[in-house]
Amino acid sequence: MLAIHIKNDENRSLYLAECPAPKYDRDDVLIKIHATAVNRADLLQRRGHYPPPPGASEILGLEAAGEIIAVGKNVAGWQAGDRVCCLLAGGGYAELVNCHCDMLLPIPANITFEQAAALPEAFYTAYANLFGEARLRAKEIVLIHAGASGVGTAAIQLARYAGALVIVTAGSEEKLSRCLELGANHAINYKSDDFVERVRKITNGLGVDVILDCIGASYLAQNLSLLKRKGRLVLIGLMGGATAEIDLALVLRQRLQVVGSVLRSRPLDEKIALTRHIRRKVLPLLRNGLFQVVIDNIFPLAEAGQAHAHVAANRNIGKVVLRVV
Repeated sequence: MLAIHIKNDENRSLYLAECPAPKYDRDDVLIKIHATAVNRADLLQRRGHYPPPPGASEILGLEAAGEIIAVGKNVAGWQAGDRVCCLLAGGGYAELVNCHCDMLLPIPANITFEQAAALPEAFYTAYANLFGEARLRAKEIVLIHAGASGVGTAAIQLARYAGALVIVTAGSEEKLSRCLELGANHAINYKSDDFVERVRKITNGLGVDVILDCIGASYLAQNLSLLKRKGRLVLIGLMGGATAEIDLALVLRQRLQVVGSVLRSRPLDEKIALTRHIRRKVLPLLRNGLFQVVIDNIFPLAEAGQAHAHVAANRNIGKVVLRVV
């Protein structure tokens, strides 16, 4: 099969080349991939900073959409020809991938392969962290940083549907406008405005209940200052650094919770449980058109390097997809 490989040169260039097809076990299916999507974790892995978990494919790609072409002997309820998408620990930048059958999501008839490929990482991450880690409830206030990212666009829709008031940050007027279209109540340009002052003004000085943050160190003090008593800060990325001082007195006094969260390295049973939640609670809303998968751009698989550059430059609103077939 063809897959994207990483050249051992100064730029860690990406190139398309042949490699052995993956084997599938008794509980797996083999999928012919039609599309996959780019995640920032892919950019980190390409640079050697985010290795795949033990036993996972070395090939980039944390999600895929396609059709089943073979099933393991223990697999029930799935058959060759079924249109599916899935969260992966690796292997998405290829023509074929294997996946445990309990990790599969059926693709609704109104969703294309490209849209389905952009679904798992964004909606799994947003759902797991808003409702699992942060326990977001109706009428609470949530601040979502990078609201125009793939995770951000999913989180806006999930939080609004749950009855929360949604505040987002983003870096351009175009991104802010798209966030508002998706349901955000307030959108703040972090490049031109002090988001702390804006959030305090929006909330009449009360602050927020939950913060979903992919920035990390450079936002830590500001984030903590904005949390209400018993507020929850969920860290899902470190784009602004990994090391910072923390005011523990504030954490104690306000009874704050700071939660670190990852998705890729979670045990399979946790991912399967999350898949069941997504299938039961999110897929019907996508099928009915109440939620949407936001796609910024689609590149051929052979142009994965250009797709990475587009994401690295923060130009995207929503997901960047790689078309395989």
